[in-house]
Amino acid sequence: MLTEGILFTDHYQLTMAQLYHRYGLAERTAQFDYYFRSYPDYGSHQAGYCITAGLGPLLDWMDRTWFGDEEVAALREIRTSVGGRLFEESFIDWVAGSGGFGTVSMWAVPEGRVVHPNTPILTVEAPLAVAQLLETPLLNRLNYATLIATKTSRVVEAAGGAAVMEFGMRRAPDAAANVATRSSLVGGTVGSSNFAASYHFGFPSKGTHAHSMVQVFMADSGSELEAFRAYASVYPDDCLLLVDTIDTLNSGIPNAITVFEELRVRGHRPVGIRLDSGDLAHLAIRSAALLDEAGFPDVSIVLSSELDELTIWQVRNQILEEAPRYRVDAERLLERLVYGVGTRLATSHGYPSPTGVFKLVAIEGADSEWSPAIKISESRAKVPNPGRKRLWRIYDSRGTATADLVTLDDHDPYERPIRLVHPSFPEVTRTLGHYQVSEVESLRVKVLEHGMRVPGDAGDIGAARRRRSADLARLDPGVRRLVNPHTYHVSLSQELSDLKQDLIAGFKS
Repeated sequence: MLTEGILFTDHYQLTMAQLYHRYGLAERTAQFDYYFRSYPDYGSHQAGYCITAGLGPLLDWMDRTWFGDEEVAALREIRTSVGGRLFEESFIDWVAGSGGFGTVSMWAVPEGRVVHPNTPILTVEAPLAVAQLLETPLLNRLNYATLIATKTSRVVEAAGGAAVMEFGMRRAPDAAANVATRSSLVGGTVGSSNFAASYHFGFPSKGTHAHSMVQVFMADSGSELEAFRAYASVYPDDCLLLVDTIDTLNSGIPNAITVFEELRVRGHRPVGIRLDSGDLAHLAIRSAALLDEAGFPDVSIVLSSELDELTIWQVRNQILEEAPRYRVDAERLLERLVYGVGTRLATSHGYPSPTGVFKLVAIEGADSEWSPAIKISESRAKVPNPGRKRLWRIYDSRGTATADLVTLDDHDPYERPIRLVHPSFPEVTRTLGHYQVSEVESLRVKVLEHGMRVPGDAGDIGAARRRRSADLARLDPGVRRLVNPHTYHVSLSQELSDLKQDLIAGFKS
């Protein structure tokens, strides 16, 4: 299908590739870096870190994608503004026989890891035209996935250890619902309502019934209680009832308790209830009081309806303050909550457009020597870091991540002291001595060697989830803060900073 293959790209990627071919540049080896420029800012709250995601699906797409008969035919049909063929036959012959993504080598920060702005999360080394054709699909796959994994991680953090479910399929943009499900799993959810994607990724799908099921019984001269009983008879070991169709406290909860008692008599354990409207914190407290009194202190209480990290944080704080008034153990209630997060997760509500870019940083000459490449901008923050590079994480004496350091590829930061230079203001520096550093970690691994997968766990969701948990445990609480997080330091080595400033000065002279 053309819309899922190599022609799933921007027009100018194809026209640039043809220009490179015409001028003998197409097979010059180049390096491009993928990075993002700034953290998500949701308006009332901000992210202080991101979680990288999307690498596994990108590699899968590259494995199966290049120009075939359908794509070649499409290129031959495209016309210029005066009716001639836009793409020459010699270019079409070249792309069809070029070896495609089999010529690509790639280094990447593994999925699930904490990442920060202006660091080379992924680097592509490939013939110039091939790398150019990869740009748009790469950005499409990594940007949205990272955005959703980041949003999810913040939601999971806000939930304070309670389970979070992804319910965003209905509001996600088309097939991106599957990306949202996978990315939310990387970000820490326990499951999703997306049946097919959950099955494909090896996680159980989750859900309850809709209001419409209760409405059907009521419209057919039945009742809410009959609807609940019908659901319990079909799913006696998976009975989770939506209790706010009529009146949560005066109808839904009492009817749910009646059905739960009937299930218990038959030897089944009810799963819980779901609240989807109203003051969720207050209703959770009142529902817990009723369920506790009826002898169901351990059933889950699922909260949904326009939740995000800030709302969950507010719900938790309200429960801590209000629950004692109803003689409900607030801490115990928080432990039994499950959060169903949908629209605001799958759309990255408040920050739907990521700032990920793919920039040329080096090109190999005819003499096999590499030349750094740079783009000049009036904004210092938008000037990319040139050259072939490595990415390191420095941990302080507490074992807490204190800075990410970008160096040239032949630089070894293990020696002390380590000099850190601000990426935009080279006059701002700091030096870390021997006793200020407990560990220096290389963050990137090679995932492709001339199109061949390097053995590893790229694409393994379980491994990505473990990496996320480990990284967050070593991230300063101030950086993890939901509102106005502390700024995490991203720095350049002195050698890279000098190269960057020399290139800028040279182009401006």
